[in-house]
Amino acid sequence: MIEAPPNKKSTSIKDNSFDDISARSRSIFREIVEAYVETGEAVGSRTLAKRLNINLSPASIRNVMADLEELGLLFAPHTSAGRLPTEAGLRFFVDGLLEFGNLTRDERDAIEARCSTSGRTLEDVYAEATSMLAGLSRCAGLVIAPKAEKPLKHVEFVSLDPKRILVVLVNSEGAVENRVIESLNSVSSSDLVGATNYVNARLAGKTLSDLRDELAKDLDSHRSELDELTSRVIATGLAAWSGGEDRTSLIVRGQSQLLDDVTAIADLDRIRVLFDVLETKKGLTRLLELAQNAEGVRIYIGSEDKLFGLTGCSLVVAPYHDSRDHIVGAIGVIGPTRINYGRIIPMVDYTAQVIGRLMG
Repeated sequence: MIEAPPNKKSTSIKDNSFDDISARSRSIFREIVEAYVETGEAVGSRTLAKRLNINLSPASIRNVMADLEELGLLFAPHTSAGRLPTEAGLRFFVDGLLEFGNLTRDERDAIEARCSTSGRTLEDVYAEATSMLAGLSRCAGLVIAPKAEKPLKHVEFVSLDPKRILVVLVNSEGAVENRVIESLNSVSSSDLVGATNYVNARLAGKTLSDLRDELAKDLDSHRSELDELTSRVIATGLAAWSGGEDRTSLIVRGQSQLLDDVTAIADLDRIRVLFDVLETKKGLTRLLELAQNAEGVRIYIGSEDKLFGLTGCSLVVAPYHDSRDHIVGAIGVIGPTRINYGRIIPMVDYTAQVIGRLMG
């Protein structure tokens, strides 16, 4: 995990300073970050002198490193040690210096094969995609997936009292869901019988989402034979299941790989806290929000987002869409801040595209 410099925020950086960085300084900084990604160790001037293809003495390199440290891009974890990139430095690297190419045809074919639906359910595909990303990245892979909806077999509206109604849904596998709704007006038993008959006459093996969309159009266009109160009961009852948090699930694979860089009990505890939070509705919602704020791949480094600030982790995440171009989930990788961004970003991007095509 990346270490924060003592008495100084790793994300602090002087305003308008990036434009002042020379090509030589950028080259040295790039080499420091790439060496750090490879080894996880602080990088010294002698190591850089051997890696660089420019004729600079260790003393000259140390001067450049001091300038980069002054700008907030590097810090020294220990006295007389080499330098590590700060979170702001990693952000500068990802936004301005990172070079990554497209995946090869073989790599794209391998992702498509691993995500194939042939003989498998979408849940199986999500799990396979997550395991694949974890294996390829040596980090933790995650997918936020919409829970599969089974076709409905029966819907019933039952009166509990004049203004409280129990909505019962039974799917094709016999699973039953109950939910209580409130009505502003008293509803008679005959109204509820009419609502029940009206909905069940239109089921025909539809999922809840399909039924809800169809009935909404029907009721909005006033084509139904129901009165306004009964129509409102139907719309309210089905809307009770329209929701997002309980209609999504989180699949995570490769959590143990996040422990490869952990050397202290405190770090281990922070990783455990992260996954505890991710598995809550609040954490799940936050992950989906992070993905929905992007057209494509987004990268969150360390404390840039409160979800990862305490763990020193980074998130590379991309949303995927259904056939109506609605964001229905996200796929990504969580790892230490020194993950191989150049390789992981195109991998996450393409996997999200493949999953999106399957959703379509």
